[in-house]
Amino acid sequence: MPIMYWGNRRRRRAFRHPQENVLLLVCLGVSALAVLGAVNRALQGETTEPLLLLGIPGLVFFARGQLYARQRVNGVRLSERQFPEAYRMVVDAARAFDLPEVPDAYIVLGNGQINAFASGHGFRRYVAINSDLFEVGDKEGDLDTLRFVIGHEVGHIAAGHSSFWRQLGISIANLIPGLGTSLSRAQEYTADNHAYAFCPEGATGLRVLVAGKYLYRSVDFDEIAARARTDQGFFVLLVNLLSSHPVNTWRFEALRDRSRPGRVL
Repeated sequence: MPIMYWGNRRRRRAFRHPQENVLLLVCLGVSALAVLGAVNRALQGETTEPLLLLGIPGLVFFARGQLYARQRVNGVRLSERQFPEAYRMVVDAARAFDLPEVPDAYIVLGNGQINAFASGHGFRRYVAINSDLFEVGDKEGDLDTLRFVIGHEVGHIAAGHSSFWRQLGISIANLIPGLGTSLSRAQEYTADNHAYAFCPEGATGLRVLVAGKYLYRSVDFDEIAARARTDQGFFVLLVNLLSSHPVNTWRFEALRDRSRPGRVL
C-alpha cells in the first residue's frame, strides 16, 4: 500500500528537481519574447512568420487531442475488468499523489519499443504504456517495476507536466536545441522522485531501459550507476544535452544516491 502523506504540499514540492522551475521560467521567457516579437512584426505589417507563431496554441491543442484519440481507439484501457491489478496501481498512485481524478491508463502496441508517457487533453489526463514494457509486470511477474513505471507517469501528471498551458508555454523554447530538452530532463528526475517514493523497490527495474525485457534481470544496476563517474567527456555531455531524458548512467546514479538530485547538465 502507498504511503499516504501526499496531502502535505511542502513534502510534495520536495520531489521536484531543484532546477526544474528555473528552467521552466527560462523556457517560458523565451517563448514569451518570441510571441511579443511576432505581435510586433504583425503590427508592422508582416504576416507569414507572426501568423505561424500565433497559430501555435491551435497546433498544440490539435496535437494533444489527436494523441489522446489515438490511445483511446487503438489501445486497451485499464479498468477493473481489463488488467485489474495494474489498474489498481494507477488508482493507488492517483490517491497517493492526491490527484482529484484517476487518470485514464492505456496499453498500446509497442512493436519492440520500451516506452511510456503521460499527457492530457482538455480536463482529462492519461498515461500510456507500451505493451513491451507492460509485459515486464504482467507477463514476467515483475510487479514492482510496473508499479514504479506507473508511479513515474502519474508523477508527471501530479507535477503538472501534462498541462496544456505548460506545454503551450514551452512550445517555442522546445525548438531551441538543448533548452527544451534540459527542462524535460529535470522533469524526468521529478517524476522519478515521485515513483521512488511510491515504490522504491521498483527503481532497479529501470534496467529494462538498457537491456530490454528479457535480459534486464541479469544486469547489475549498481555497476551502470557507478559509470556515471567514469564515463564522461564532451560527447557524453552532448548526448545528454540533446536528449529529453537523462542518460541512463546519470539517471541510475540519481536513483541509487538519494542524497543529491540528478545531474541535468
